[in-house]
Amino acid sequence: MGIIGDGLNRAVQGAFTRPIPKSAGAQVRYLVKQLKGTRAVAGLLGVSQRTVERYVKDQIRRPRADLAQRLEDAVRQRWQPRVRDRARKQAARSTGLVVDARARFGFTAAPGTTDDARMRHLTIALTPHYAARLFDAQDAGASEQQLRDIAAEGLGEMYFRDGGSRAAGLEIQFTDVEHVEFDL
Repeated sequence: MGIIGDGLNRAVQGAFTRPIPKSAGAQVRYLVKQLKGTRAVAGLLGVSQRTVERYVKDQIRRPRADLAQRLEDAVRQRWQPRVRDRARKQAARSTGLVVDARARFGFTAAPGTTDDARMRHLTIALTPHYAARLFDAQDAGASEQQLRDIAAEGLGEMYFRDGGSRAAGLEIQFTDVEHVEFDL
């Protein structure tokens, strides 16, 4: 994905109540249970079905580095789906998201009243409305640029426009993102 999508995923993973399985065998057994078979896991990981069976029986204990990363990513993506859904719904309904971003922010408004974009470090609480829009767009398969536009709109509303109390009509520029972290 991209920096915004990955940040949203990390924020939701912070709500997990238990850590993901540590050993390769436990991770493969979890995937076999979730995907209901070794063939599906083999296709997902890009290995043979026999290799998956060896991991299930703990005949192989240490996967190659690239396989270990793919395995951990696959487990993390499927780990505690109800906890993940509950955290997303709570952020979209009541708590919103906290965004910590270092990027180039600027705005343009009426002619003659522009502020050139500059690097800013902002920590802003987004309303549940913007959290819901971000999660809905992510679920719909939005591109990184679309997610960035929604985040920019939310940050602009809360920072530049102060929740609608000033600077109406500003168009926010959100570029050169160095880092973005989300918290529920």
